[in-house]
Amino acid sequence: MTGALLTAARGGDEHAFRELVEPHRRELHAHCYRMLGSVHDAEDAVQETLLRAWRGLARFEGRSSLRSWLYTIATNTSLKQLERRPLRVLPVDFSPAAEHGAELGPPLAETVWIEPYPSGPEASYEQREALELALIAAVQRLPPGQRAVLLLREVLGFSAAEVAEAIETSVPAVNSSLQRARRALEERLPRQSQQTTLRALGDATVRAVVGGYMDAWQRGDMDAVVAMLAEDAILAMPPTDTWFRGREAVGDFYRRYPGQTTWRHIETSANGQLAVGCYGFIDGAYAPLVIDILTLGADGLISEVTAFLAPQDWVSFGLPETYPSSDA
Repeated sequence: MTGALLTAARGGDEHAFRELVEPHRRELHAHCYRMLGSVHDAEDAVQETLLRAWRGLARFEGRSSLRSWLYTIATNTSLKQLERRPLRVLPVDFSPAAEHGAELGPPLAETVWIEPYPSGPEASYEQREALELALIAAVQRLPPGQRAVLLLREVLGFSAAEVAEAIETSVPAVNSSLQRARRALEERLPRQSQQTTLRALGDATVRAVVGGYMDAWQRGDMDAVVAMLAEDAILAMPPTDTWFRGREAVGDFYRRYPGQTTWRHIETSANGQLAVGCYGFIDGAYAPLVIDILTLGADGLISEVTAFLAPQDWVSFGLPETYPSSDA
């Protein structure tokens, strides 16, 4: 079937080409996101990848799989993008922690920040782990070449020879880049992934944490919210560079700012992690304002809240644009 589609696509059949590439689109998008740290940049990269694949299909000789060929194009397309845009980070890598009692800073340019990635519950354990915020943030700190090698080898499982061919370098160069990338990530990543932590805590505990978090916010019980935080918890709020470290500092900010608003919440998932869509009561209705991505510690306390303010693609996270009135 694939051979017939390939022949038809080479003959100019666009429908056959779409059938060939569509099964790979979602994983290509995730790969480009890991490379670029941006959902929007990843979408642009995927579109460019498919356009280049369509135009170059006659040169595809079939020595490698179609999947491998598409990843080669996607990786090089992403590397080209990285040549002309700034590094994407999270606030904790951009500026020092705000002092206790500090005001919320103004939003900075969107191109500075890593964007949240909509990851549904259907994603496998490995797929969720490879999208976690800590990993994405650490990968963005790598030089582009090391980034490509690490993702192709460690996440996607391509051989050193395949990677060398994809990015036009040698196998020894690939192995050297991989070793350097691994060392850099060891310095920046937590001892265990969030997926490992969640599995150790168990579904019942995880559900209780998320349910308790949403309930405490909806009741306006800031003491209950703060009690769920680890002693050294972090709160970051892109697209501002303001972030706080420590339960006391985070709690003080919560009481001064979001604690003054009435909230409703819907559970979702982002970057393979626990997440909550937060609707604030404004002008007589609950409006979508924040997506909180929660990171839990081994003790079940919340060690980090990354609160993405006013995310653009609300619906892509499976969240309604307005909070259901019957539940308000």
